[in-house]
Amino acid sequence: MEGDPLDSQRMSIINRRMAAAIEGDFVVFLIGARLTRWWKLPLHFWFARAMPKLLDELRRRPESGFLGGEQLGPTVNVQYWRSIEQLTAYARTQDYGHFPYWVKFNRKLGKTGDFGIWHETYLVKAGQYECIYSHMPPFGLGKVGQVLDATGARATARGRLGQSDGSDVPAGV
Repeated sequence: MEGDPLDSQRMSIINRRMAAAIEGDFVVFLIGARLTRWWKLPLHFWFARAMPKLLDELRRRPESGFLGGEQLGPTVNVQYWRSIEQLTAYARTQDYGHFPYWVKFNRKLGKTGDFGIWHETYLVKAGQYECIYSHMPPFGLGKVGQVLDATGARATARGRLGQSDGSDVPAGV
């Protein structure tokens, strides 16, 4: 079928084992929400629609330090940032969209228990990560960094972490 969106997804699949690399330190930010009182959703559509708007804003502002991200379900998002300072500045600067949503959430929902929110922030030092992708389109760190063949030293998790002398690479990999 011409124009089938699955065709473009199939076309971007890299049919081999790949690893990803990114220059320098970076931040992994996981954020999500949990609707605890589903029957109140109609009262809080503004909250449910906030994240897509914020992500659109971030994609239009590369100076924010936002490198990209992935939606991992309807309420979970993984984001990659250049630095913790840039992530914090985005969250707290009143000129960006996050701040008014943060204030509104705290005023209208912060104590109701209608929504639960969470986030986790990981500061990743250069070279202190590893990833593998097999028969996947660019995803996660592979989408915001450089995609590399997972061969030689990058064939194993230890190798991708720079902890291998090559003796742990299986034959044929």
